Amino acid sequence: MTYPDTQLFIDNVWQDAADGRTLAVENPATGTEIGRVAHASRADLDRALDAADRGFATWRDFTPAARSVIMRKAAALMRARADDIAMIMTLEQGKPLPEARGEALASADIIEWFAEEGFRVYGRLVPHRSNLSIRQMVVKDPVGPVAAFTPWNFPINQVVRKIAAALAAGCSIIVKAPEETPASPAALIRAFQDAGLPEGVLGLVFGDPAEISEYLISSPIIRKITFTGSTPVGKLLAGLAGQHMKRASMELGGHAPVIVCDDADVELAAKSIGSAKFRNAGQVCISPTRFLVQNSVKPQFETALVSVAQEIKVGDGTAEGIQMGPLANARRLNAMAEFQDDAITRGASLLAGGSRIGETGNFWEPTILSDVPLDARLFNDEPFGPVAGVRGFDTLDEAVAEANRLSFGLAGYAFTRSLANADLLARRVEVGMLWINTPAATSAELPFGGLKDSGYGTEGGPEALDAYLNVRSVVIANV
Repeated sequence: MTYPDTQLFIDNVWQDAADGRTLAVENPATGTEIGRVAHASRADLDRALDAADRGFATWRDFTPAARSVIMRKAAALMRARADDIAMIMTLEQGKPLPEARGEALASADIIEWFAEEGFRVYGRLVPHRSNLSIRQMVVKDPVGPVAAFTPWNFPINQVVRKIAAALAAGCSIIVKAPEETPASPAALIRAFQDAGLPEGVLGLVFGDPAEISEYLISSPIIRKITFTGSTPVGKLLAGLAGQHMKRASMELGGHAPVIVCDDADVELAAKSIGSAKFRNAGQVCISPTRFLVQNSVKPQFETALVSVAQEIKVGDGTAEGIQMGPLANARRLNAMAEFQDDAITRGASLLAGGSRIGETGNFWEPTILSDVPLDARLFNDEPFGPVAGVRGFDTLDEAVAEANRLSFGLAGYAFTRSLANADLLARRVEVGMLWINTPAATSAELPFGGLKDSGYGTEGGPEALDAYLNVRSVVIANV
């Protein structure tokens, strides 16, 4: 199929930037330009803000049932268009077609879940202390227009969680989607447009990330910020939101520990967590990165993990049977080499991978490093790529201490047959999401978010709607 150029979506109209500027979009598997994306100007942002303001005035007065009808139509369109959208995503992001199709289909599930959850935005009645004829109510209202900022690693998944929650709560939303992968989020927005979403309720812009974020966050029209991305950028945006007293949700970076106890099913652990590690070429915020393995089973685990890594078929995501595609850009290739070289210089051993694949595209071998020292970059900075570091431990307390050492607290994993171990890990590992004896299995009904420097707020579960709602007290005396 032909990769489409991507325009801005403002006030229900697809349009070029006011000044005609565009940016190149490259296929990471080939390094060639495949299309262009519009670059928003200040004038475009002003029009998007004005549209969102008017769209909110309309959408907040829709009943939950009316909102649900439109959202369900959008979900049905995403399912019907999943194959075409998957090809677009693979061309611009690189992930294998089955993963891209799965992401498109999962977006429909997320939309439908939030469409139903919108029915359960309840207030409550509170009895008056001295006069029962005085009615005291707690009411929940949509917070207002939202500005959302999303990354390139999951071009639809990261956008749909924000859109679905905002729409279910009654908010309008402007999405600043990634310039690297613009066409697949545009396809998501088109599904909502074709489903009959009113004018101005949903906008889509691209351009200079710093310029757009500063302009939107400082606008008095925007009342809520939601960001997914790196911790340093998240801290900057959270600070800017604080200056303007804007509510903010931050889903930031991670550095997920994996604790493998000596009583674990070692083969299961290596197979399941190894596959999770190299999903999306390791470019996943909840990707397992620090493998902490009890020393008595460490050799067995490493042998099994190396086998998993060596069996992964790497290549262009459009080809049959590919399990891992390219990294997003050439900078990520350099980063992988730097993480690896630093670890080896400090004493780590290379067990598998360790090299770029070919000269075309951004392909890197699934890589395993053993005996990674604690001062290596790989055990301190998020690698965001297909490089895994293994380190042994003797006691579970030692493993928990290492898991909690860093300021990150997004996701964690553990493997053990002991209920006592599982209970201890559940209580003491400081992460927002912990999976024991299973790889990550996210869903719309589960909270998705982190602790510490990995952010605050959640993008799943009933709690996800809280950030899009104002809670007010209303007291009525009968006179």
